[in-house]
Amino acid sequence: MESNSSQNVLFQKIVAFTAAVHEVTHELTSGVKNEDVTPAQYKILEYMMLSQPVTPSEIADCVGLSLPNTSRELRKLLEKKLCEKAVDHSDRRRQLFRLSEDGQAMMNRIFAQVQKGFEQRIAGLSNQELTELEAAITLLQQTVFRQ
Repeated sequence: MESNSSQNVLFQKIVAFTAAVHEVTHELTSGVKNEDVTPAQYKILEYMMLSQPVTPSEIADCVGLSLPNTSRELRKLLEKKLCEKAVDHSDRRRQLFRLSEDGQAMMNRIFAQVQKGFEQRIAGLSNQELTELEAAITLLQQTVFRQ
């Protein structure tokens, strides 16, 4: 029974942690409003920045949009010249998307702003705390988030 109670406490902490991550992410990316993209389009561009090239299905799964909505947002991003479409040479029916030069430049601006906000949040931490934080994130990635 002790193990079940410990797992419940851990689960509650993970739920609180993920809620806090969403809150901080929202706070840190508030500057996206200065760019000409919707929150859904930003999520797509952020996903492309971290994993490209990507298919519409991969995008839909990752950002929590339906495939038709993802396709619509991708069309808008193509019109804004923030991404590019290519065809997979091994399967011509498969569409691949990546950031365009303009999209990459925009995401670099946003990430630089987010990094400044992040650096302000951790400014008072000691080297030992930074090392512990990095180890904790690595442990979370390896065990809970499986990255």
